[in-house]
Amino acid sequence: MQLFFRIIFKLFLIFTILAGCAAIGEKKETDPVAPLNQDVASTKKEQNDRTIAHSNKTLKTNQKDARTYNNRGVIYYEKDQLDKAISNYNKAIAIDPSFADAYFNRGLVYNKKGQYDKAISDYSKAIKINPKLANAYNNRGHAYYSKGDDDKAISDYSKAIEINPKFADAYFNRGLVYNKKGQYDKEISDYTRSIELNPKFAMVYYNRGNAYAQRKGQSDKAINDYSKAIKIDPKFANAYNNRGHAYHNKGDYEKAISDYSKAIKINPEHANAYNLRGAAYFRKGLNDKACPDWNRACELGLCKNNEQAKKNGVCK
Repeated sequence: MQLFFRIIFKLFLIFTILAGCAAIGEKKETDPVAPLNQDVASTKKEQNDRTIAHSNKTLKTNQKDARTYNNRGVIYYEKDQLDKAISNYNKAIAIDPSFADAYFNRGLVYNKKGQYDKAISDYSKAIKINPKLANAYNNRGHAYYSKGDDDKAISDYSKAIEINPKFADAYFNRGLVYNKKGQYDKEISDYTRSIELNPKFAMVYYNRGNAYAQRKGQSDKAINDYSKAIKIDPKFANAYNNRGHAYHNKGDYEKAISDYSKAIKINPEHANAYNLRGAAYFRKGLNDKACPDWNRACELGLCKNNEQAKKNGVCK
């Protein structure tokens, strides 16, 4: 049976406040330039538009304000206007070639555009200016991973951790690379450390559950981790699906079917959940329920079981 794996990497955007640089690893929840009116009812779009207007006004009087160009670039990035973001970072860098944050942020845009060589170049420039910028190592690691250079990715995540031993996301990302390399002990170790540092991140429990699920005899540990992920995020369809698969492997088809059904309720187009639920019904001898599930899975693009069942005369 197929397990559904979801891979995500956490990247960071540096906001530069007019008074100085943001602290390494700090996550800003407000705009880089505070809106004039912090009305609770204001939408993020309205806040961003006000920030851009404020930046435009500032730049009319001071066209050499590198930090304002950087801040405006951040807002354009959030608005998914990537070319405008790059243009603003370019101006910030032209004014101040030692502006590490602007290189970092431009690298993030190139990363999003899939231009990984340019992203790596910018992260490297940010690191040269500020060798203690752990986020730049983390993000450059992602760019290397995206290019298939796993060893360089691991090296960068390790450097990020060396700089900031409490960098939970770097442990998480390095664990993902270890998974790809089949080094499951190291993968689980990194996820465990990430959980110790950030116990509210559902995806880490989910991925560690996947790592346990890949090992024979560790279904109970996998189930425990999937359950924790679900407790944090009750709408986590893939966690229900994979927990169902773990129950399936233990022969507990009732619990498996229940979890597959919850995954389908959350995501009615979850082909793998239909496919696996069909297999669980088949194991219980309920072909009248298995066949519709396999048919639905095939409609969603997963046809192997449906075709095999028809070939063997199990389904019409």
